[in-house]
Amino acid sequence: MPANNRESASVSQSPDKKDKKEKGAVREYAEALIIALLLAFVIRSFVVQAFKIPSGSMLPTLKIGDHLLVNKFVYGLRLPFTDIRLTDFSDPEFQDIIVFRFPENESKDFIKRVIGTPGDTIRIEDKRLLRNGDPVREPYVRHSRTEAYGSFPMDKWPPHSFDPRVRNNLGPIQVPEDKYFVMGDNRGESYDSRFWGFVEEDKILGRAWIIYWSWKSWTDIRWSRIGKVIH
Repeated sequence: MPANNRESASVSQSPDKKDKKEKGAVREYAEALIIALLLAFVIRSFVVQAFKIPSGSMLPTLKIGDHLLVNKFVYGLRLPFTDIRLTDFSDPEFQDIIVFRFPENESKDFIKRVIGTPGDTIRIEDKRLLRNGDPVREPYVRHSRTEAYGSFPMDKWPPHSFDPRVRNNLGPIQVPEDKYFVMGDNRGESYDSRFWGFVEEDKILGRAWIIYWSWKSWTDIRWSRIGKVIH
């Protein structure tokens, strides 16, 4: 075959090779993206989930602007988008900080500390917490309000409103099976079980694990809080 024919043949084949190479690259990128999305879905559904602190109800333990990871694996596996547990590994323990679906509006996620586990008897006397009759040492607590009120009538509890009487005096309350009594560390500013009742076990999403980012603004980053384990 003459040289000029060989040249034209090679030239005519190069666009096809180039198209195949480009299609192969696009396919590789698409496959990588699909795998990444599937991994992200699995990790978010079963392992960890990001959560941002929007209020001061957990001060001083958690600050507004803290971004944390929630361990969803620690209590068991849940079928995605449902409350169905596939398996249980452990139960929430006293003083765990948990994320759960807010009972009065399950489209919202709340974060509080477990104060009462199933079977516990909880009582608050002049801001002092008693669990099963014993005073509880709570170095993490902040009382931002000093006023005292009389006890709320237990036959009408919970008030399902921010009734100040249940803030400092309440109970005794026995926690039912498969339910938990939770409170914020900032006791004077937390809307919690004192006001709306118990958290059902199947509404608990996971346990707060670690702070991966914290800031007030772009110019005020809390570097010392990044990487802090939550307890």
